[in-house]
Parts: sequence; C-alpha cells; structure tokens
Amino acid sequence: MIRSIHDFLDRWKEETQATLKIFNSLTDESLQVAIPNGRTLGRLANHIVETVTELPSKLGLPIKEQYGNYSTVQELITNYKKYSDQLIGAIISNWDDDMLEEENNLYGDPWKKGFSLWVLIIHQTHHRGQMTVLMRMAGLKVPGIYGPSKEEWEAWGEAALP
Repeated sequence: MIRSIHDFLDRWKEETQATLKIFNSLTDESLQVAIPNGRTLGRLANHIVETVTELPSKLGLPIKEQYGNYSTVQELITNYKKYSDQLIGAIISNWDDDMLEEENNLYGDPWKKGFSLWVLIIHQTHHRGQMTVLMRMAGLKVPGIYGPSKEEWEAWGEAALP
C-alpha cells in the first residue's frame, strides 16, 4: 500500500525503470506480435503509456488523458517518460500525505488515492508480464526485472530453472 508520497515516488522510480527496460528491449517490428485474438505487443505498450495519464486524471490531478497510437519504440519511450515526469510533478505539486486517504469513485467503487497509486504501479507490472510472453514469441531477449531472466541465466552459463 502507498501510505506516503515518498512511498509512491520511490516505487514509481523503480517501476518506471523496469518499464523502460522492457520498452528498450523491443523493436519496431516486434510491436505487431500478438497471440491469436489478443493484444499486440505494441497495443500493450501503448496501454501502459495511456494509463499514466488516464488514472491520474480520474484522481483529480491536473493531467489531461492522452491516448496515442505510438508505432515506434522511440515514441513509446519518449511519451512514457514525458507522462511519468508529468505525473511525478503533479503529485508533488498538488498532493500531500494526508490526501492519500481521500476517496475517489473509480470504476464504480470508492478507491483511496493511495490505493489508486498502488493500482497504477501493479497495473503496469501486470502488462509488462504479458509483454514478456510476446517478446519471447517475437524472438527478443527478455531483460530481468525482479531477478534474472532465462536469457540472463543462460548468458552466465547457468541453466534456468524449468
């Protein structure tokens, strides 16, 4: 749970770096890879970028929802960084720790602002996990995020666990 602005900023910095690590491992061509009847790798990446503006705007932060259709890795990275920096600035300028207990109606339920920020973090974590499956289907190397990836173990000459 996010109980202070500092909690969020620390976690967000780490999670932003993890998302950028995934984005930097993509190629423009790989953005078209999809499972049957599923989202493409590019659509998942775009969704992560969009959510950085969508959820905060619903929380009353002075952020305009942005729905791009970025077709290159560089566009995804540039806009993700821009909106992430915008989010950090809006939180620092407009909220204090006490405000994290305030509720907003989100998606039909009352969510505390601190909970909403936690959801923002785990939402992108969830979609990064989906992206790693598509990355392997595209023949890309998956970077380790919370520990070494299969490819990193193999590069070290170790067998990855089954």
